[in-house]
Amino acid sequence: MIRIGANPIGWSNDDMIEIGGDIPLERCLAEAQAAGFVGMELGNKFPRRSAELRPVLERFGHALVSGWWSTELLVRDADAELAAARDHATLLAEMGCSVFIAAETSNAIHSNRAVPLSARPVLAKDDWAQFGERFTAFAAALRAEYGLQLVYHHHMGTCVQTEAEIDRFMAVTGDGVQLLLDTGHATWGGADPARLARHYRDRIGHVHCKDVREDVMWRANRKDCSFLDSVLEGVYTVPGDGMIDYVRVLKELPGYSGWVVVEAEQDPEKAEPAAYAQLGHANLTRFLSEAGLL
Repeated sequence: MIRIGANPIGWSNDDMIEIGGDIPLERCLAEAQAAGFVGMELGNKFPRRSAELRPVLERFGHALVSGWWSTELLVRDADAELAAARDHATLLAEMGCSVFIAAETSNAIHSNRAVPLSARPVLAKDDWAQFGERFTAFAAALRAEYGLQLVYHHHMGTCVQTEAEIDRFMAVTGDGVQLLLDTGHATWGGADPARLARHYRDRIGHVHCKDVREDVMWRANRKDCSFLDSVLEGVYTVPGDGMIDYVRVLKELPGYSGWVVVEAEQDPEKAEPAAYAQLGHANLTRFLSEAGLL
């Protein structure tokens, strides 16, 4: 079964709290519900205790999809990571989530407006094996203790950004580590999201759908902008409003069951959240149907 969820980053930005900082959580949840979404990922305005979060989400007809966790497995082992993630994993498990979204950020630059994307970290060849072993062990521990499936979020400005880096990460991790396919980050990072879907379909456990405005992407690349400046310029938008052929991508995921999430981070002063939420849900529903997944 496929369910369509949303990430609140179209209303309020997690890396720049001031962007959408004045938008109440209740407005975000109500507008997402009105657009047709039935689940939400976590954002900075969400309560972090299940007893407080559950009634807020249920009031607007949402399940909790999951939530981002910033790993530091380049600098600490799986046991230390599990200890650090305990509260987060407990919340996800208590809320009935099935996946745990993780991305390595110990050396990432995506949240720093002063640093251009060209300065992002690149792992040395000899660093990959231990990195993969630690992620594999962390994923196994999450499954054993919380019943959660780790899905890795490749991301601009991190050490897993390009298609080659995604391939390397998947090669050095065991099958217990699954991939979060993010169409927007894949495309901007130079990867073909349809190829990733086809090649890793048996290990894709979660899907994020955001589109890319091609002109903004190329301008940001030429100017060597930071990730956040590019976001503020509008590099990302909702599915169907950019350059990605979603039907082509989704056709490579026959039999996929789980959440498909619209996660298009934009400046709400430039991209009215309710309107884009409606556009994103409508377009993604149509694409899923055309691809034979709905």
